[in-house]
This record gives sequence, structure tokens and C-alpha cells, in this order.
Amino acid sequence: MANPPAERFTPEETRALAPYFTNTDRSVFVLTNLPETVKGALFARYSRSAKSVRRLFLDEFLGQMDPSARGEAQGRGAQAGVGTERADRLYARVLSEYGDDSVAQLGGAHIACEGVSNVLTKVLEWGRLMAYLEQSTRYVPYTDRPSGQWKYHVPAELDGSPLRDTFVRTLDRAFDTYARWIPSMEAHFRARYPKSSEDSEGVYKSVIRAKALDTLRGLLPAATRSNVGLFGTGQAFEALLLRMFAHALEEVRSCAQQMLAELRHVIPAFLARLDQPDRGGRWIEYFAETRRSFEALAAPYLGDPTPEPRDEVTLTDFDPEGEIKVVAAALYSVSALPDDQLLSIARRLPPDDRAAILRAYVGRRANRRHKPGRAFERTGYRFDVLADYGAFRDLQRHRLLTLEWQPLSPRHGCTEPAAIEEAGALHDWRTVMDGSAELYDQLLASGLRDAAPYAVVMAYRVRFYMDMNAREAMHLIELRTSPQGHPSYRRVCQAMHRAIAETAGHRAIAHAMQFVDHSAVELERLQSERSMEKKRLSR
Repeated sequence: MANPPAERFTPEETRALAPYFTNTDRSVFVLTNLPETVKGALFARYSRSAKSVRRLFLDEFLGQMDPSARGEAQGRGAQAGVGTERADRLYARVLSEYGDDSVAQLGGAHIACEGVSNVLTKVLEWGRLMAYLEQSTRYVPYTDRPSGQWKYHVPAELDGSPLRDTFVRTLDRAFDTYARWIPSMEAHFRARYPKSSEDSEGVYKSVIRAKALDTLRGLLPAATRSNVGLFGTGQAFEALLLRMFAHALEEVRSCAQQMLAELRHVIPAFLARLDQPDRGGRWIEYFAETRRSFEALAAPYLGDPTPEPRDEVTLTDFDPEGEIKVVAAALYSVSALPDDQLLSIARRLPPDDRAAILRAYVGRRANRRHKPGRAFERTGYRFDVLADYGAFRDLQRHRLLTLEWQPLSPRHGCTEPAAIEEAGALHDWRTVMDGSAELYDQLLASGLRDAAPYAVVMAYRVRFYMDMNAREAMHLIELRTSPQGHPSYRRVCQAMHRAIAETAGHRAIAHAMQFVDHSAVELERLQSERSMEKKRLSR
């Protein structure tokens, strides 16, 4: 299936958009001639709105811009390239002749990729050195049907296959079930959680809607289309596009081609090597060839054994001397002693003294944003996680760690929220689960292994590991256990914290994570929505 039709704008709207977007008629475009603050605000609004970024700009930002600034942007046109030719030559020389890649960090761009599948969003969000905002399944119901079609991607790999019609029927049924149950699920939660007199109708409605969408998102397939905003340097975009051009899926390669065309409007010099056969061409071949050859070599060693049972979260690797090493690293910045001597000192300290040193090093944290120093990067943890794909989507976007995931499939079973049965949706839920698994098996049997994950709905579990130092663990666990978080990833991160706290030599580190929330929360968004309303009313 081709890209979804781009949003249509009136001639007047098109003229208003032209100075600020590289195109007004395609689904991949770059933001131009806008202050960085406006670009950031547009992408921040992206995650909680069903609107496209260009519609958001027209509705919420254009009218607030200084008229003189608008006129200046309108008049730039032919002047936009002045002074760039010499800079392009300089960058080409430094990048190609000297190989100094760091200069490619000096220019960046905001780009929007709209109507891309959740399979593709995971590829887009792979890199560590970029910033992402993705449309949320919590705030945006996937009930729109542009051009009469549900919002999912039909992979090009199915063109000409007799399974294409089966794919469409199966995903249509999943979306229809999802949309049909939203009102009933909202009614179920309204009955279970009556409105409090202290809450406005707006707060209550928002909380109930989020709870219903959180519960039902497991029905959405990985083929579900989303909108993603990205910001990155030229170097980061080059690395991303190289991986995308080497990818096995047509959707990923096609998106890379569109991104490259749009990015060349704003950072062409940083992407020049992609077209050079001995540079970008060879790089892409390396990625693709290595993937294929490694899969072939590994296959005989793995066979197809049944996975041994595991908990949702398993701490598979840690340093028994983790706390000792963090104490030594903390002392390093206030000492003149070498690292190994400090390590010997820390080993000789009683546990209570080490704990006291860490308490002083951490200081008085007023909130989770107050992070201790880099000493906490001296030890780390590796977690093997088996969670539903919806939770994986949220955790995968953390970047200062090492994360890898296995192919999405139905083999690990699916989650089944208690509210599904309580609301009477269990039969429909299991029908969608069974249909998704059956379609996956059919695609696999037909040789469409790479496209098969598109058929898997988000309630199915995927296995992935997260390898992180203690400082990143503090950030991740405290953030993702906050009461407004989704129950799935809250449960995963609570289990991570318990595993650290129960590990000898790491208890003081776990204690430093003082903003981890282990409470059970019924209406996850309630306190957050109350707080936001108070802020709005106080302005």
C-alpha cells in the first residue's frame, strides 16, 4: 500500500504554510524558517493531538507569530541560498576529504514522518543521539477512517499475495473491535470510578478516556499508523538513513528515500556521502550483508527450542561490587588519589560508611529530576524483559542505555487486562488475539517472515533486554513508575527496582532511587490531570 493521502489544504492555507514547510502535499516534510522554540512546541503538541503538525501550526501557532516575521519569511524565497555555496564546499571537504564526522553535528533539522506504521516507528527511534515525539495511543483514539480506511499500513511485501485480502480483513476486524468497545469501556470505568465532586467534568472525562484507551490499545496491530516528530543533527540523520536503506522492509526503505529528499532542502552537505558508492553505498551493503550472513550462520546453533519460562522481568547480570565501585567513583572527584587506590579504600569501608557516603553524594533530592553525579554510572544492570508490545513501545524510547529486541510474534502469548473481562469484552478480545496469531502464522508459512510482525497486535508479548548503568536506571525507573504511567510499564519498572533492592551490594543504590512509586493506582491520569487543570486556572 502506498503512503496515505496527504492532508488537503485550501489555496489560502497552502500559501500560509509554504514558507515554513518544505512541502504542503506530502506526508514527510521538514520544518523551516521557524524559531527552535516554535518547532519544539509544535512537536510537543503532536503527541496529544490527532491533528497533523501542519494543521496544528495553522490552528494554534500561525496567528501568534509576529506579522513582520511572517512577511520576512514570505520574502525569503530566492534569498534562501545566499551564502550557502561556500559552506557546502567547506562541509564537503571536511566530511569527505578529512573524514571529520564531528562537523556533521553542527547542523540539524526537525522532520515529521506521518502515517508510518508502529513497526517503522521503532526503526526511526533506534538512535541514541536524536529526540523523538510520537503520537500517543493514550490520548488519541484510533477511530478515524481517512478515505474510508482504518489507520494501518498494508506492507508492499503482500502485493500480489493471496494473503493480502486476509491481512486487510483481519486488521479491519481488530480496528472495528477496538473502536466499538471504546464507549462501553468508558461506561464501565465511569460506573467503577464515579466522578468526585472535586474534579471538573473536563478532568474526569479525560481520565476516563485515557483509562479506556490504555485498556484497549492491545487490540491495535503493529501495522497501526502513527505520527513521529524527530530532531537530530546531520550526523544522526546520516546514521539513521544508512540503517533504513539497509532494512529488509520496503516501508522502511521508502520512508528513508522520502526523508533524504526532504532533508536535502535544509542540510544537504551533511548527507552528501549517502549517494557515493564507495561511502554510503558500501556502508549500506555492509549493514545488509552482515545481517543476512549472521542470520544464516546463527540458525543451526539456535534451532527452534521452546523458551524456558521466565518472569516478566529478570535481572540477568550485575556487578557484585556495584556499591563499592560507585562509592569509589563518588570519592574520585574530591580526591587526588588514583582510581584503583580509591577502590581499595572503598572495599575496606563498613557497609554503613559506604551508605553514608552515597547518601551525602546523592544529597537532598526534592524531585526525580534532581539526579546524582556520574559516579552512579560506575555500575550497571542488565534486565531481560517479556512484556506486551504496548509497554515495549514506551520503554524502547529511552536512549541512554543499550536495548535490543527480538522479532515480534505471538509465540510468547498475550496480556489480558482484568477490565476486558469485567466489561464483557473477553470474547471479542480473544477473537482478535486468535485472528492476529493465525494471520502471523500464515504470513510466516508463505515466506513473508519480515512482514509477519505487522499482523501482531500490541497485547502480545515481545522479549527485549535493557542494559543500563545505575544513573540511567534511576531515571528510567523513577519516571516510569510515576502514578500517571501506563500500568504495563509501571509494573515492569517496579520489578526492576525490587530486583536491585534485593541484590546484595546494591541496596544503598536502590535506596537512592527515592522517587520510585510502588503504589497501586486505579485511575493513573487523575492526579496529573488535576495538577494540569490547577495550573491552567491559575494563569
